[in-house]
Amino acid sequence: MSPRAAEKGGGHRYDARVLEAETLIEIAREIERTASDPEGVGIMTRKGRIFPLRLDRVPLKAAPLLKQELLSVGGDAAHARGVADHSVESTPTVLLATWGQYQRLFPKLRRQPFHLGELADEVDRALRAYVASGARTVRGAHRDFLVGDRPRVVGIVNVTPDSFSDGGQFLDAKAAVAEAERQVAEGATLVDIGGESTRPRALRTSPEAEWARIAPVLAQLHGRLAVPISVDTRHAEVAAKAVDAGADIVNDIEGLRSPAMRRVVARSGAAAVVMHMRGRPATMQDDLVYADLRAEVFHALAQAVDAARADGIPADRLLVDPGLGFGKSPEQSLELLVHAGELRCLGYPVLVGASRKSFLAWALGGNPGPLDRLEAGLAGAVLAAERGVALVRTHDVGPTVRALRLVDWVRRLAVRPPTTRDAIVSTSPDT
Repeated sequence: MSPRAAEKGGGHRYDARVLEAETLIEIAREIERTASDPEGVGIMTRKGRIFPLRLDRVPLKAAPLLKQELLSVGGDAAHARGVADHSVESTPTVLLATWGQYQRLFPKLRRQPFHLGELADEVDRALRAYVASGARTVRGAHRDFLVGDRPRVVGIVNVTPDSFSDGGQFLDAKAAVAEAERQVAEGATLVDIGGESTRPRALRTSPEAEWARIAPVLAQLHGRLAVPISVDTRHAEVAAKAVDAGADIVNDIEGLRSPAMRRVVARSGAAAVVMHMRGRPATMQDDLVYADLRAEVFHALAQAVDAARADGIPADRLLVDPGLGFGKSPEQSLELLVHAGELRCLGYPVLVGASRKSFLAWALGGNPGPLDRLEAGLAGAVLAAERGVALVRTHDVGPTVRALRLVDWVRRLAVRPPTTRDAIVSTSPDT
């Protein structure tokens, strides 16, 4: 098209397109492709993305200062209208700034009163945890394992008569062992053994009955599997016996709320998955009202991991799980799935389990049974992995491993480092 035709509208003289560059690394590579000066790449990369960041319970006296200092570096902050007339004691706040603007903000906040220095430190930690990439080691009781290098899969083996999807299928120890070995052969990084159904409305299984189900399975698997073993239990006595029998990880749907469970994990050297759930399986669907779903789940998990750390569980043994379907409606579970990446700001690997759950059936319509939710479960696994979730828990290991291989390749392309290596980690102020 001629320049004159382009001026009249409808033309594509400059091939304008919005770049799908979501990470700082991708932004740096796109700027490099303009043949920009290397120093300029580092400076402009830090301007290339706004990081909206949520804070809760910011004190009334701190909120105006926080907004003022953000405006001074070119960012902004939104808080409750009641801050203006002092009708609130504290406020949720959303910060809007680039990476470089945050780095200019922190020294300013550290000179201010009202604990704004502590706020700066917490925001800095959250940002760095969110953008962090690469492998890290989670230490287990007997075996360590890597996360973060690629999306990894946790296989589910339920040694129960009444689980919602595979109840009774692996109640026999030989069948459970064979299933665990099959899942490892298909690419599972961990195998999660459970002896109690925690489906909605499920009644509590006694620790004695639970241990009787999983003990023979653990006895046969210990030293036989090439991957770590997780035990899905909320009973401290079962967790202690399971770790002694070879389990490496305690997967606690009650989020280590029991001091006895925290003591067991701390003493045994096991890793622990800290999951969010209101109440217990028998009652968890009775109250699904949240004032702010994501904020409440994040806060609960933050409190849980802080309690775990205070009781002697090291940070490199902890993982977090938003608990899809546990005390959540289908819509709420989907919201948590779509925003699971926010939990990375806690600084721990994130595990998500969507496999065969009823919220998938709700999304599909027509109420398909658990075995007819495979494709939706795979889509959920891909969504989670794209958001930086480290581990996906599933009944369908082989298909999930294959689906996540594509996500892995896309991630590898996305995180190829730019030539200007300080574009991401530099804390120099924008110019």
